[in-house]
Amino acid sequence: MERRELSDAQWERLRPLLPPQKPRTGRPAKDHRTVLEGILWVLRTGAPWRDLPERFGPWRTIYSRFRRWQQAGVWDRMLADLQRQADVAGRLDWTLHFVDSTVVRAHQHAAGAKGGTQPARRSAAAGAATARRSTSGPSGAASRWSWR
Repeated sequence: MERRELSDAQWERLRPLLPPQKPRTGRPAKDHRTVLEGILWVLRTGAPWRDLPERFGPWRTIYSRFRRWQQAGVWDRMLADLQRQADVAGRLDWTLHFVDSTVVRAHQHAAGAKGGTQPARRSAAAGAATARRSTSGPSGAASRWSWR
């Protein structure tokens, strides 16, 4: 067992929460434990699915199982059951909550400066010291250039 892999005790708690190992038809499915270890590796490291180490098997197999379990609600049921087990055992404190930006989105207008956008103010001294250098404007700039 590597440092971050599931222990046998952890696996025994998770195994009954997963769908049946043997499919009704077709070829035998890849071992659930290996697939789950591969999924957890990707989620823990943040690496792309294609960078999954070969010891877990083809990345497409691991990804497709992850997606099928997600669509079937396996992850939601697993979380709810593990929370229920921890609550029954008294190991879960429902009064403690953590809220951060991964849980609560900021309002769309929260990204701007305080009080909204303020018009830029030029000081009188800055305006007097420098002359305007722009050559564009309503002074017939288009008529100066002939593009024929």
